[in-house]
Amino acid sequence: MAFLVAGTLRVATQMADTQDSLGRKGRYNVQGPRAALMLSSPGVAAVAVTALKDVFQALGFESFERREVPVQGFLEELAWFRERLDAHGHLVGCALVALVAPRGQLWQPQQLVRELSSCGVLQGCPKVFLLLPSGPGATLEPEAFLDGLRELCSHCPHWSLVQLLTEPAPGPSTQYDLSKTRAALLLAVIQGRPGAQHDVEALGDLCRALGFETTVKTDPTAQAFQEEIAQFREQLDTCRGPVSCALVALMAHGGPRGQLLGADGQEVQPEALMQELSCCPVLRGHPKIFLLQACRGGNRDAGVRPIALPWYRRWLRTPPSVPSHADVLQIYAEAQDSSGRGPASGSSHQADILTVYAAAEGYVAYRDEKGSDFIQTLVEVLRANPGRDLLEVLTEVNRRVCEQDVLGPDCDEPRKACLEICSSLRRRLCLQA
Repeated sequence: MAFLVAGTLRVATQMADTQDSLGRKGRYNVQGPRAALMLSSPGVAAVAVTALKDVFQALGFESFERREVPVQGFLEELAWFRERLDAHGHLVGCALVALVAPRGQLWQPQQLVRELSSCGVLQGCPKVFLLLPSGPGATLEPEAFLDGLRELCSHCPHWSLVQLLTEPAPGPSTQYDLSKTRAALLLAVIQGRPGAQHDVEALGDLCRALGFETTVKTDPTAQAFQEEIAQFREQLDTCRGPVSCALVALMAHGGPRGQLLGADGQEVQPEALMQELSCCPVLRGHPKIFLLQACRGGNRDAGVRPIALPWYRRWLRTPPSVPSHADVLQIYAEAQDSSGRGPASGSSHQADILTVYAAAEGYVAYRDEKGSDFIQTLVEVLRANPGRDLLEVLTEVNRRVCEQDVLGPDCDEPRKACLEICSSLRRRLCLQA
């Protein structure tokens, strides 16, 4: 059974560490009040409520609100929660919302996420969503997942939240073994995308430096995208020795609904390409990394400025603006299938996958003559510290991308960008020992 961690965090969510401080680089300041809300549909077992309360307490939430309403009423309840926080007027350290509902009803909670992201006192603060299935058909009842999380919080109070969710327990088996063959496939549309060639060169050089047997194909058509992925999988299946990791980078223009556009202008669904490799038998139990440098829609984000306390304004400059959809972590207790419509029947195919999008859903991914913000920053950060856990690296990359102000070709006002990172990894992933 695999669960999925997705989001746009810019620094580590160190919620379990009550000794964290504002001056500690790379960590959210969560010493302020912590707001928690549980929304559950009718009929959720009392034992699940008790388990969730224990998790909240282990993470430093002294109290929480619980509302029992049908799933259709979740948005209204979340709006009430947001209004109450804004009316309070004080900065909140972090917010945690647990959504417990029948299996299959919470796989696209973007509207709920946007509602909480618009909360003024939560700008720049982590917003965590726990999405827990319940009732018939759920592969994991909420209390089982929550009991495991509570136990880890108790034993490892100084771990970041993402680390708690990735590593089963301290020990030598918590890191993927990458000592065998590593393979990388880079598919990039160059024509009509100024700067894309620099991304291909930088990422290709990095992959080779990290020991990946690297294949690069430029200007593939939509059909060629599918054929190259199928051929890459076939090569892995027939590899003489064991394969320990695969990396695929897909770089192209994006359609209005997140499609990739081949060099011929035809569409291909990135989820179908990723699913092809996820089912590769030789990669079962091994990490599969997908990097997508493409637009996922046409929205442009002007960003928002976090609220600053008076003492903060006196000592520091006005806080910089951040993307309006940043600082969100979504935790699904069941992994999604590749379409995002619900949990997959073969959950083993959904584990050990790391997908990184250059933009949040519905938004533009930026690139100029020097390359894209995502790929160039990723290469820079990984070259500086290739032995660091990849999720930590990507969080740092996202922080840097979020701090940049960008100007698109059809816009004179500064805009913001934000990565979206989706992970069902079960261990630490370090690309260099």
